Amino acid sequence: MATSLTNSAPTESQKFLSTRGGDYGLSFETVVLKGLAADGGLFLPHEVPIPNDWASWKDLSYPDLAFQVMRLYISSSEIPDNDLKSIIDRSYSTFRAEDVTPLVKLQDNVHLLELFHGPSYSFKDCALQFLGNLFEYLLTRKNQGKEGRDRHHLTVVGATSGDTGSAAIYGLRGKKDVSVVILHPKGRVSPIQEAQMTTCTDRNVHNLALDGTFDDCQDIVKALFSDADTNETLQLGAVNSINFSRILAQIVFYFYSYFALARKSSSFNVGDKVRFVTPTGNFGNILAGYFATRMGLPVEKLVVATNENDILHRFWETGRYEKEPVQHGGKAEACKETYSPAMDILVSSNFERVMWFLANDSALSAGADEKASKAQAAKDVLGWYQSLKSTGGFGPVPKDIMENGRRTFESDRVSDSETLETIKTLYQQSKYILDPHTAVGIAATQRSMARAPRTQHISLSTAHPAKFSEVVTLALKDEAGFDFENQVLPQELKDLSEKEARVTEVTNSWKEVREIVKRLAEEDLKAEASN
Repeated sequence: MATSLTNSAPTESQKFLSTRGGDYGLSFETVVLKGLAADGGLFLPHEVPIPNDWASWKDLSYPDLAFQVMRLYISSSEIPDNDLKSIIDRSYSTFRAEDVTPLVKLQDNVHLLELFHGPSYSFKDCALQFLGNLFEYLLTRKNQGKEGRDRHHLTVVGATSGDTGSAAIYGLRGKKDVSVVILHPKGRVSPIQEAQMTTCTDRNVHNLALDGTFDDCQDIVKALFSDADTNETLQLGAVNSINFSRILAQIVFYFYSYFALARKSSSFNVGDKVRFVTPTGNFGNILAGYFATRMGLPVEKLVVATNENDILHRFWETGRYEKEPVQHGGKAEACKETYSPAMDILVSSNFERVMWFLANDSALSAGADEKASKAQAAKDVLGWYQSLKSTGGFGPVPKDIMENGRRTFESDRVSDSETLETIKTLYQQSKYILDPHTAVGIAATQRSMARAPRTQHISLSTAHPAKFSEVVTLALKDEAGFDFENQVLPQELKDLSEKEARVTEVTNSWKEVREIVKRLAEEDLKAEASN
């Protein structure tokens, strides 16, 4: 692949800053390889591009549309056109569906966006296939002419509540100059999700089962990134949705599904408004929809669909962001185990990015110039998240910020019993089988339909139902003729049970995890140096 660079200067949408004010003017390559800012903040472009010609993208293929969107955020001086197109083409050639993310009509004004046709059967593939190839491209360029320990070796550390881990592994397995270490909460991911991760035996892939929750896994990853010595020694990289390249890749399917609806429906035209309903835990997927909205996509509302771990729903209801313990089995727990485990999250990392935008909008509305508004937004975000760390919450958020946010966002909370009932009802109506996370989205879609019955709804299907056999079977066990193994389970996933698993159990200690990660990365470095 060619790597010659052009001389075009990056635009403001192709330069990046930290939500907490410590970094400014960073390149896309720096943002991708660092993942998390040194000040603990998340990376954002200086400004969101607003393309005047977005409507002309209507009939583009998925890879061609991805190029148009990504080019707005990636300077050709960093990645030339031909190279970017090649990365994109390779990333989406691995999907089982020809159009990558098919749009399926469920009923009048309700459509399901199937995002599970990638290698790991999860929506995370839409971003992590791209990120894996992007890492490979950037490292190949960085290491030209270098040998042995002089090469830049990236240690990718990620936390998963289920799907990020397998998608990251499928995107990075076998890649040169990369070690992949994935932490998952022991016993809190589905058996198939666990098998997808732990049966991958590529030398550079390592799985750690943590005695704790996903939030504990996420806290350890953040602690590693925040520790200067660890970050420098290991040259850490992030695959969680804190990595902006994941948000960027996910913007694409919001535009693509909107255009697919315009192509499929005679009553819907480009320019008409739509509602997106997104089941969410870490807020990365719906954040991509927020970017699409700010770019000009005609969105009436983004509906945040949560399970019983409902910090996001409570925020939009009250203006307070609080980690309240929930009652489970007669005792208070920080995070309840639900039928939609990938959403069992109390602290949604990407929500910080939305708060930065809302704080910046507020400062601009108050008369601040762009430089001052960005500084004020960083100050507000830092204060809120220091409060979250020290007290478990922040708020109430100022009224103007909440009013601005509610112009775009609505939210709903869906219980476990409602999740099961939604899977059962849709199967009875159409024989379509939902995974539990998608069922949360469909339950929220039905409520949104009651509020806006004339508006077209696109509900995002985030995983294949085969990944959640226990919940799907619980919901449909009394349905005549239902057979999970023959109706739902692909042969590729059936075969996982025959494979040997490789996983290391660890305690909830970031320092212990740090030493394990250092050892694993060192072993990978020695193995690469000897080849």
